[in-house]
Amino acid sequence: MFRLAYAPGVTLGKWVDIWSERMPGVPVTLVAVPAAEVVEVLRNGGADAGFVRLPVDRDGLSVIPLYVETTVVMVPKDHAIAAADEVTIADLVDEEVFHPLDDTIEWTARPGLPAFTRPATTADTIKLVASGTGILLVPLSLARLHHRRDLTYRPVPDAPQSQVALTWPTDATTELVEDFIGIVRGRTVNSSRGRPPASPAEKPTPRKAQKPTQNSSARRTALAGRKKKGPRPR
Repeated sequence: MFRLAYAPGVTLGKWVDIWSERMPGVPVTLVAVPAAEVVEVLRNGGADAGFVRLPVDRDGLSVIPLYVETTVVMVPKDHAIAAADEVTIADLVDEEVFHPLDDTIEWTARPGLPAFTRPATTADTIKLVASGTGILLVPLSLARLHHRRDLTYRPVPDAPQSQVALTWPTDATTELVEDFIGIVRGRTVNSSRGRPPASPAEKPTPRKAQKPTQNSSARRTALAGRKKKGPRPR
């Protein structure tokens, strides 16, 4: 069994599908973990590898950065921001912006005005956004994950972005972890670092027996014998 932890919103279906095709005898167990707890789960042996949102404490971990997500702002559908195709940080200067404790975006300066509370989770914050008490900036995948009919979102191109990475304990780099790394990096099944499925041992091609050849002295003896014979009868 291969145990794979992942933070909310991370899309890992394509990699799991490839694993299932290549490693049908090793099932994948998916472990959904809050973004802030993925590293702890890995260090405690609760998973073999995991998808995290950077930055994380990399002590004792191997990390492969994968992709960067667009940051969007979530607002009620009747909010003025909903009329724009996209907004900037400057457009949010007078807005009350929630900053949940599990925020995965690394801010050097938080946009807008601080909201009246810091909810524990993004899921809790979404409910407050729907009530009209503030807005929220999140990676695009989290906006899609927490989709509601009464909310919408718009991209914020100049906002910091969240990056997803594959990570695992360096001292627990097993063959299965190497196999999964190969899948994530796009290696083929026959890659030099992959482990191709076992195939029957090839049988050596039998060599054809060669006809014995006479050496030169033997040929001279045979020719001399033929010359001593008399003429053939007519």
